[in-house]
Amino acid sequence: MTQKKKLTLVVWSSDLDRVWTAFGIALVAASMGMETTMVFTFWGLNVVKKNDAPIGGKGLLRKMVNLINRGGSKRLGLSRLHMLGLGPRVMKRLLKDSNMPSIDEFITLAKATGVRLVACSGAWGVMGLTEDCFRDELDAIVGTADWLQDASESGVAFFV
Repeated sequence: MTQKKKLTLVVWSSDLDRVWTAFGIALVAASMGMETTMVFTFWGLNVVKKNDAPIGGKGLLRKMVNLINRGGSKRLGLSRLHMLGLGPRVMKRLLKDSNMPSIDEFITLAKATGVRLVACSGAWGVMGLTEDCFRDELDAIVGTADWLQDASESGVAFFV
């Protein structure tokens, strides 16, 4: 019996253009029958944070990081040409005009196609986040060893 092909995408960035590409790859892989996992870590956690997530964390430093780094799919910037917030608005408009999904729509499509969405507990803890900060679509919060094991069994792995 042949093993099902697997893809693991480690999403470290919260840049809109990189996240959009990561979801595009994940959806194509899932539609090809690959078992697909997206692991969100450090800045990538912003993608799966609720847009209205509470600002919290233990200690002043974590609260400051969470205040400055609000996260959520509606607050993602661009890797280049951010232009004080104008760049992401222009890109979102271009994507919409091209009938491309928003990040929220990508998350819904990913779940509908069986893509597993997980958050890294190590980064989650460093940032001082709590479970109520994350979207309901998140499948699990796992340790590095867990998602690294998954990645080691994947035929394809990407770091975005």
